[in-house]
Amino acid sequence: MRLSAQSLTCVRGGRTVFDHIAFAVAGGEALCVTGPNGAGKSSLLRQIAGLVRIAGGAIVLEGGDPELSIAEQAHYLGHLDALKTSLTVRENLSFWVRFLGGADDGVEAALTAVDLADLADLPAGYLSAGQRRRLSIARLAAVMRPIWLLDEPTSALDTLAQARIATMMRTHLEGGGLIVAATHGPIGLDGARELQLSAAA
Repeated sequence: MRLSAQSLTCVRGGRTVFDHIAFAVAGGEALCVTGPNGAGKSSLLRQIAGLVRIAGGAIVLEGGDPELSIAEQAHYLGHLDALKTSLTVRENLSFWVRFLGGADDGVEAALTAVDLADLADLPAGYLSAGQRRRLSIARLAAVMRPIWLLDEPTSALDTLAQARIATMMRTHLEGGGLIVAATHGPIGLDGARELQLSAAA
């Protein structure tokens, strides 16, 4: 599997966020997208996920399922945790598993993977920011998709939780998956390639 972009351009609100961006990342590889605020890191991930229009250039996936879009083969983890505060931790994850086309039998293992099994019956509204982030990350473990698009994945996480998601990411890469992550700092992926974006003039 290989995800690539050529001459990629993003325009939002009439402003060119970036243009002529190129990258390629294969299965088993991670690409860290870095740069200052406003450089377009989040916009790039959202373009790959099909959430922001591509103003120029193209994004191509080779070796994936030809019957599915890139978005349907990817997990997108954005800044917002997208949780229903009145639903329990388990109910929130079960909803996302069904929405993403997974099986409910992966819910409990995913909650264990992010150390939330003991809080499964607690309403999500009672979770701390770090716990909410971990619940969002649980989707990655509950439903298998080859492409992970992660926007500041370690945001709000303590040291232990950061190590836990780093292990999840390494396991995903070892299984042939690929990762594109927007980040301001290290996320525990030694050897990851880097795409540095510059702030628009």
